[in-house]
Amino acid sequence: MKEGLVSIITPCYNGEKYISQTIDSVLAQTYTDWEMIIVDDGSKDGSAELVRSYVERDARIKFLQQENAGSAAARNNGIRQAEGQYIALLDADDLWEPIFLQEQIAFMKEKDAVCVYSSYRCIDENGNEVLSPVICKPEITTKHMMVTNYIGCLSGLYDTKRHGKVYLREELKSLRDDYAYWLDIVKLENKAYGNQKLLASYRILANSTTGNKKKLVKKQYRFYRDYLKLGVVKSCTNLLHWAFLGMKKYKRRKK
Repeated sequence: MKEGLVSIITPCYNGEKYISQTIDSVLAQTYTDWEMIIVDDGSKDGSAELVRSYVERDARIKFLQQENAGSAAARNNGIRQAEGQYIALLDADDLWEPIFLQEQIAFMKEKDAVCVYSSYRCIDENGNEVLSPVICKPEITTKHMMVTNYIGCLSGLYDTKRHGKVYLREELKSLRDDYAYWLDIVKLENKAYGNQKLLASYRILANSTTGNKKKLVKKQYRFYRDYLKLGVVKSCTNLLHWAFLGMKKYKRRKK
């Protein structure tokens, strides 16, 4: 583990359209002690060639390839190779503000925390803001996370120094695996802190799973029942709360 180094884990499956923007947002960081591990998950487009062109230009960018196994497996592949004190998950179509790492590391030190996250914007395929920004809760506990995932995956930062690396649950088949990951991290010290500054942009694609909440209802319920081992009543209550928060988030159009 290299103290101060941030390992940015980026799974990529047919990400040719947006991954250049994602990499460029990392290259623009004011905090420069990072490595970006891009894991190609069996892409069939030109994203591999595109990433290799960045690897040739900047040694901090590393490229791994694997047969298609899903985002959880790809992220774990990257985490295994990571050398940094800090772990961040950044998908191949999301963006960071130039001050993201600088702000989040300073915020983490201020809070003496192992996990921090931030507020973020929601953008469409063309980079236009399509919803009101998601303003994060200033502080969350395991109890909060048992109801819904309050950590936007692109905004989270985990310090491995106290508890070591945490891996995603591949048995979840890359659905709600990011939720389980951040829940497992929050459980380590029963607390995480939200930086309310807008430090990232989450891209909502028309055909994305998270873009269509109706498709997620059954799987979210199974997550409560099978992974969290909650009873039927508690699972249904949490599902209603999750659906309500999702409707608020994804139907608040910018004025």
